[in-house]
Amino acid sequence: MSADLAGFDDLGITEDLVTGEAVVLDLRPASFITRALALVLDLVVTLIAVLTLTWLLATTTDVLDQAGGDALGLVIMLAVLIGIPVTVETLTRGRSLGKLAGGLRVVRDDGGPIRARHALIRGLLAVPEIYWSFGSIALITSLLNRRGKRLGDLLAGTYVIRERSPREQPSQVRMPPHLYSWAVASDLGRLPDRLSLAVRQFLGRAQGLAPASRERLGRALAGQVSQYVSPGPPPGTHPEDFLAAVLAERRDRDYARLRREADARTARLQRRGAAGPLSEIGTGLIDSPNQR
Repeated sequence: MSADLAGFDDLGITEDLVTGEAVVLDLRPASFITRALALVLDLVVTLIAVLTLTWLLATTTDVLDQAGGDALGLVIMLAVLIGIPVTVETLTRGRSLGKLAGGLRVVRDDGGPIRARHALIRGLLAVPEIYWSFGSIALITSLLNRRGKRLGDLLAGTYVIRERSPREQPSQVRMPPHLYSWAVASDLGRLPDRLSLAVRQFLGRAQGLAPASRERLGRALAGQVSQYVSPGPPPGTHPEDFLAAVLAERRDRDYARLRREADARTARLQRRGAAGPLSEIGTGLIDSPNQR
């Protein structure tokens, strides 16, 4: 959030990812337990691959010398521990077999799909922080990070999200009846995306906040929103009623504007459709006068 909203995180107002087009992305970091279960499944698959390739290597050592067998074994280990995971995450845009089963995906910090370099950094650092340290480095790093990032995620600029998490249906903001006349006649400027998001989250979660925190946060948000509203609300208006009235009126005005644009576009298409055949007939008569 912006600097003015930085103190609201401890009150339950989360910072969702907002794109440049003001689209809010609901990307929820995966919990450590979910990631651990997905990792266990990936490790089981890796172990099966190692055993299978080891058996195949044992059957071919008869035709290779000691140095050749050691080199082939090293190549197989690198392919299983790094090559295959990196290739799979690159081709699937951040999903391994374990993540697929757990409904997880690796994404960039900006919410976009990962590329080969992200998968390569994660794969290389997985060797020391997961295989060599038996997951202890990944565990400590994940517990200390807000998004549950391990060391590979920190250096690659990625994190793991939950794709199958149930979405909370946003509650409809209702216009307070006693503020309707004021809201309709007021001059409402466009709220910054993050401020508007913070207000929506606050109104949806106000019932679950402590009374003192709810009062303080409501007044702080109302003070910021009032900078974009003229004239101010009637004296004695409760901050939550003021915030609800502003959001409801902005929603209604945006809806009305979109309806007008859609109606105007439909009218233009209808006029073109009605005038099109006549224009073509007229053009044909002018261009081909000898065809009468």
